[in-house]
Amino acid sequence: MSMTSPTALPPRHLVLAVAVMAVWGCNFVVIKLALAHLTPLLLAALRFTLVLIPAVFFLKRPKVSWGNLAAYGVLIGVGQFGVLFIAMRHDITPGLASLVMQVQVFFTIGLALQFTGERIRPAQIGALLLAVVGLGIILIHTDGSATPLGLALAMFAALCWAGGNMVSKAAGPVNMLAYVIWANMFSIPPLFALAYLVEGPTAIVNGIRSADAFTWGALIFQSVGNTMFGYGAWGWLLARYPAGTVAPTALLVPIFGMAASTWWLGESLPLWKLAAAAFVMAGLALGLLWPRVVAWRVARIAA
Repeated sequence: MSMTSPTALPPRHLVLAVAVMAVWGCNFVVIKLALAHLTPLLLAALRFTLVLIPAVFFLKRPKVSWGNLAAYGVLIGVGQFGVLFIAMRHDITPGLASLVMQVQVFFTIGLALQFTGERIRPAQIGALLLAVVGLGIILIHTDGSATPLGLALAMFAALCWAGGNMVSKAAGPVNMLAYVIWANMFSIPPLFALAYLVEGPTAIVNGIRSADAFTWGALIFQSVGNTMFGYGAWGWLLARYPAGTVAPTALLVPIFGMAASTWWLGESLPLWKLAAAAFVMAGLALGLLWPRVVAWRVARIAA
């Protein structure tokens, strides 16, 4: 099936997309539980180690430059997940983290505009303003769900995610699973080095000694479920359908993330948090869906 296939996902592929969003959303709770024993940078380093080995021995290196792989590995491994794990240890709840991280959509659009020279459209400005209102609601509330530091770190992680998106786009059409796995070669060394320098050898040893079966299970979930299944299935869908058809399903990530955090960890959902989620989600929906509305109107006029 080619990229010119019908824009509607058939039921079985829609189920697959929703399953990926469920895994990615619930992973924020899994991260929080794993952080009970492991320090943030150590957790990130171990996660990417389990992704790399043994998969790297079974998947060929994609035909991209080592520089491209290194940039993606550092941005995603250290910038996105390393910083996110630090934020989630004490400074932001899993539900809010799953929401704030989705502002990577706006960072990605901004970086694309910067590098392509395109002009920002009114709908994109409106989408950004809606999201900013939602983030502002989070910032002015101080019930411990998110500190200013936690919000800043999560947004920085989202910016690094957007940078990774631009780097992977520059790589061209490649096997995304193989690409992610080989890029981990450049995530692991700096994460272990930073864990040693920032968290210290004692914290590393104590964390590994105290890790129970559930902690290791959480690590396996992140490597096999979140990365191998998630990115593999996501790349498979993007290779077969237009990005505009697949991308809107990402709106489900915060829904699964906040629901899982409420159910599993007892994270509260006061009115202000629901209002913040509504504004951010409305901005995301406008940013992701408006191009499809415009394309539909143009096609209708042309017909």
